[in-house]
Amino acid sequence: MTRDGDAVAGLVESLTRAEKLDLVRGAVDPEGTATGYVPGVERLGIPELRLVDGPLGVRIPGESATAFPAPIAAGATFDPELARRKGAAMAREARAKNQDVLLAPGLNLIRVPNCGRNFEYYAEDPELTGAMAAAAVDGIQSDGVVATPKHFVANSQETGRARVSAEVSERALRELYLPGFRAAVEAGAGAVMTAYNRVNGTYMSEHRRLVTEVLKEEWEFDGVVMSDWYGTESTVDAATAGLDLEMPGIPQQEMAGPGGGGDDVESGGGDGESGGGDAVDLGPIADGLPDPENYDRFGAALGDAIDAGEVPAERLDDMVARILGQMKRFGVLDGEREAPTVDAEAHDSLATEIATRGTVLLENDGGLPLSDDADVALIGPNVDEATLGGGGSSETTPREATSTAAGVRDRAAGSVTVERGVPRIESPSFFELLAGEEGGEEAGEEDVDFDDAVDAAAAADVAVVVVRDSTTEAADREDLRLPGEQDELVEAVAAAAEQTIVAVRSSGPVELPWREEVDAILETWYPGQVDGEALARVLYGDADPGGRLPVTVAPEGEYPATEPRQYPGVDDRAHYDEGVFVGYRHFDAADAAPTYPFGHGESYAAFEYGDATVEDGVARVDVENVADRAGREVVQAYVRPPETGVERPERELAGFAAVEVEAGDSKTVEIELSEMAFARYDEDAGWTVDEGTYEIEIGRSSRDVRSRVDVRR
Repeated sequence: MTRDGDAVAGLVESLTRAEKLDLVRGAVDPEGTATGYVPGVERLGIPELRLVDGPLGVRIPGESATAFPAPIAAGATFDPELARRKGAAMAREARAKNQDVLLAPGLNLIRVPNCGRNFEYYAEDPELTGAMAAAAVDGIQSDGVVATPKHFVANSQETGRARVSAEVSERALRELYLPGFRAAVEAGAGAVMTAYNRVNGTYMSEHRRLVTEVLKEEWEFDGVVMSDWYGTESTVDAATAGLDLEMPGIPQQEMAGPGGGGDDVESGGGDGESGGGDAVDLGPIADGLPDPENYDRFGAALGDAIDAGEVPAERLDDMVARILGQMKRFGVLDGEREAPTVDAEAHDSLATEIATRGTVLLENDGGLPLSDDADVALIGPNVDEATLGGGGSSETTPREATSTAAGVRDRAAGSVTVERGVPRIESPSFFELLAGEEGGEEAGEEDVDFDDAVDAAAAADVAVVVVRDSTTEAADREDLRLPGEQDELVEAVAAAAEQTIVAVRSSGPVELPWREEVDAILETWYPGQVDGEALARVLYGDADPGGRLPVTVAPEGEYPATEPRQYPGVDDRAHYDEGVFVGYRHFDAADAAPTYPFGHGESYAAFEYGDATVEDGVARVDVENVADRAGREVVQAYVRPPETGVERPERELAGFAAVEVEAGDSKTVEIELSEMAFARYDEDAGWTVDEGTYEIEIGRSSRDVRSRVDVRR
């Protein structure tokens, strides 16, 4: 045992039973700023532990922070270094606000495009997800804050999320849903949060095989496993399964102060009642809330279970040791943490870099970049505000925000006419819904006129239409159509305007029925507080749209989990019958053409690829920029397996590299191919690399291959 281990062991031995029980469940935060709070033990000099939400930024009600672009935008950059820098920035802001644990990153695989929380996740692919998750964990913890990857595991939908069982094979778990968490653990994550859902009939907070046997024993995770808020379903089963920390540990009414919240619930329940018992119309989130009575499972009830011999006393000691061990590791236990100075301007610049680099140019028929002096009609229901994100634990109050209109006006040399055209698309606040608050009348609704928007488009050199979806945790999107009359607005503008550019703010794939009628389409996800500035940089060519699709875009009925049995499930069971054929793997197997494939994205530059080589596990290819301007290319390597009689995906992402190439220059891009890139999971033999010839495809997307090379295994 290390000296730190000796110190922790000594503390555990010195604690009374009551003090141990206080350390393994949440309590009321006396300052009212933490999402979750663990009281200290003054007698032994053990300080309190403070946990805070943070997928898109540090979420403390009543306080502001950098509202970063959504994780899906970071995933679209295909650049783990940006995820690392974002994690470090959020950690600095968390420490500046006296918080010790950041409840991030979210890294569930995007299985269905309707999931209301897809914007909090990185990708439909485990290789990309794992790389981004590991980098985010490293960044958060490099600045002295405990990272908490979530939600472990197979949390693929918000519909019925607190009761649905993901009926999923071991192979699909191992090949798709677990790799991101394993990458986060190997990066040193100090905590992991369990999901609300069940996996193969067992709640994740009680899933001994996945929590203890896989996470703790097989992967040697020595950190803290905490529940989601009100997600501890029992005392004995949860404790013996390996759950270490119950959150929030207190009734909903006690969460409703100035720091009220939680990763996923503040008040309310699936029965449509608030924590106070008054009937509240919870609207779309009613079906996605946990049981509000799930609290204090690890208090007196755990002590009684130990006395009854149902839970070993050693299990409580292990729970406490894991919590104290992470507090020791990050300097919390010894009071070594000093609040850092936050460079708000640097964090704003980082947010802009992520937003521009994550912007995907889906189509460009000569419409972009715009001329500086072009007269622009800027149209869209929400152009007078910034698109910060979806509803839920990611809701962040920005220090300042640049609306779409302000950003474009500040950059343009020509005139900019602003028309909304159709009514505002509401941005649902999860916590306002829980509190029973109804949205008030939106200012300026009387100024919305469809015909005025079309007339402005006809009079301008170019029309830029900005559309968006609307999402929140605890509810899935009913369909992939843009809400309201936005499709009709785009079609009318496209018919009237000389040129039409569409910028899409969305949580994931949306249907684009007008795509052949417009001149360019940008997918910008949820850009956060730098909305207008980032869009303007890409529109006018100050930045290359460096993003590539981390999800496949296709008509809703073409995705794999289209049967009710698969999604949202029947009798609270969602059957993952598609197995490992999720996302682009499905479209390859079905020989179906998506609207835009995984990895797709255009550039303002143009690139030519040389012949690829593979040596010592590294793929190399020369990439030349043959355009007259600099550009960013994302080189992707896919592995095609040999024919062995075992059904496998046609190709799987094995690695990638994002590179900046100056006009006329060439770069040799290197992508490391791990042995796992060639492996499949056999439910009898475990990870297996079949003998044979594997083809390495190097290209710009899963469907745009530029060079091939064979490798024997």
